[in-house]
Amino acid sequence: MNGEWNSSHYSNIMLPVLLVRMFCGVDEAGKGAVLGPMVIAAVGSDHEDLLPGIGIKDSKQLSPEKRDSLYEEITSTCSTALRVVSAGEIDTARESMTLNVLLARLHAAVITDLSPTLAYVDACDVIAERHGHMVSNFLGCECRIVAEHHADELFPLVSAASIVAKVVRDREIELLKAKYGNIGSGYPSDQRTVDFLSAVIQRSGKPPEFARASWKTVEKMITEREQVSILDFS
Repeated sequence: MNGEWNSSHYSNIMLPVLLVRMFCGVDEAGKGAVLGPMVIAAVGSDHEDLLPGIGIKDSKQLSPEKRDSLYEEITSTCSTALRVVSAGEIDTARESMTLNVLLARLHAAVITDLSPTLAYVDACDVIAERHGHMVSNFLGCECRIVAEHHADELFPLVSAASIVAKVVRDREIELLKAKYGNIGSGYPSDQRTVDFLSAVIQRSGKPPEFARASWKTVEKMITEREQVSILDFS
């Protein structure tokens, strides 16, 4: 990649339209992370199988190098829409809606950007059909929604969206690492992330600005620190 990664350039915009869109796949990266943004991506093409032989798979099954290579090919050949949602924006949204409703709104937003006739969506609700109905209700265009669990393993366009979302989020995390040090992957299952977050909270009494303060991981750390502080004065 040439030049510095500029995340703001990709937030709430649509990349250049290169194809007449009929089909679209939607997925996100960073849904469960405690640090960093959540990225929602849509990839549009006039072929349901995207690019035959390109080697598209769920992003988690690919090496970072392969993801980067496919990202360049996907974004140079297909229409792509993105939302990069900060930790603070997620916390604010969760004051008035569930995470699933927020995701349905974001899925609908990137689909609306591309205006396909058919969109495959990776369902985040335990009832896939319910998620599909929610997305449909928030759409700003006419489009048939097919919501499935593990859609990134079933539909090449969703796999492509998974790759785009993952690469964009990974680059966002690298920017944070360059500024704050090794924060790990940003997920609460990552011990390096937990150690970094705990150290910041122990030192300052609050999480960093790129942490999702509404996450139980953060709330628990703050509560534990406050309890220790109370004991110090007892």
